[in-house]
Amino acid sequence: MQNFHKLLWLFAILLSEIIWAQNDTLVSPQNTKTGWTFGLLPAISFNSDLGFQYGGVVNFFHYGDGSRYPKYNHSLFLEISRFTKGSGINRFFYDSDQLIPNLRTTADISYLTEKALNFYGFNGYNAVYNPAWEDDGNPDEYISRVYYRHERQKFKFTFDFQGKLKGNHLRWLAGIGLFKTEIAPVDIDALNKGKDSNELLPDVLGLYDRYVQWGVISPREKDGGWNNHLKLGLVYDTRDFEPNPSKGLWSEVIFFVSPDVAGNEFGYTKMSITHRQYISVLFQKKLTLALRAHYQTTIAGNVPFYMQPYLISSFYNAANTDALGGARTLRGVLRNRVVGDGVVMGNAELRWRSNPSILFKQNFYLGINAFFDTGRVVDKIDLNLSGVPENDRTSFFDISAERFHSSVGAGLRVVMNENFIVALDYGKPLDSRDGKSGLYIGLNYLF
Repeated sequence: MQNFHKLLWLFAILLSEIIWAQNDTLVSPQNTKTGWTFGLLPAISFNSDLGFQYGGVVNFFHYGDGSRYPKYNHSLFLEISRFTKGSGINRFFYDSDQLIPNLRTTADISYLTEKALNFYGFNGYNAVYNPAWEDDGNPDEYISRVYYRHERQKFKFTFDFQGKLKGNHLRWLAGIGLFKTEIAPVDIDALNKGKDSNELLPDVLGLYDRYVQWGVISPREKDGGWNNHLKLGLVYDTRDFEPNPSKGLWSEVIFFVSPDVAGNEFGYTKMSITHRQYISVLFQKKLTLALRAHYQTTIAGNVPFYMQPYLISSFYNAANTDALGGARTLRGVLRNRVVGDGVVMGNAELRWRSNPSILFKQNFYLGINAFFDTGRVVDKIDLNLSGVPENDRTSFFDISAERFHSSVGAGLRVVMNENFIVALDYGKPLDSRDGKSGLYIGLNYLF
């Protein structure tokens, strides 16, 4: 049913494009853009537990006199969407290599409220997932539709700089971030408002509540807290065009340091290594093989459970950068299914794009992609299971089960002026322990 509502959302997108079209006709070739342009994506959907979603995203691009087109001088991205029962995204993102001479500047201010954030435990398959417990169509085993969920409110501010070290490809990266995370059990009373009696969520303990009760999640971290950090790294980038490269490399090594000082509940250091490569397979820019390999681990300190899912990168093109599983990592795999102290991930994507055309006085092209995603935990979170009753351990934990979580799928892209990219992806996991499938509507290529 949720997939049906997402398809309605896509229909709303296409309808908005028709409204913009008026009497323009399709012609070719491309048209150089100058000054300001923008792309708009409405957000309309329905979830039986979260309510109606409304709002949208808008991305403004400034191309100046057009001499750098399709590269932009400034990008201003704004996303505001709400579910009627409290979940929502409020995000402003800015990116420019022209604001300060010889520096690339990015800033992100976000406030994210999630009334039912996915939580499946730690260390991948070592945390047993029983889909029957959240399936209200299976009365013999059903517990709650939000059994594998908890509430999260997150404020995020990041400010990053990149500057050249040698030539045009090697850059240094430095940044700061202020995070405030608040964690709580799912507010059953709020989600039950307005429901018929046969649709009410039962007031029972979820997996997060059990982990807290057993001491797997400690009292010190269970409610969230402040997590402020420094980010330092090196970036090597030879891509021919960032939003959809046809050739080049993009590699980086980043250290994420959360010091044990006033304001931080925990002190730790993580390291992230990511390599991305783009290979033109057939004809120039028509068919591209895009590859990504990512490794992230903790090299010092203790990381609170609510920061373990956070994926580190030099550039974020989405509001949520959570653990492996979901729209930005392993498409089709349950969101946040793979959480560990250290993780690896690989993505292989074959991308085809059409010839550009001028439609509605804007440059458009279509893209089709097929993909294979995989990842796993390589450094496990050390769990304290002493508080777990013996008769519950096999139902919730299988300490030797972890292996690669993989999925396959395909997607569609509608691209305006080379930079505003509406994305539709469908992925299916290769193991039922990772869920059934995922349909995602959003912006941009995965990487």
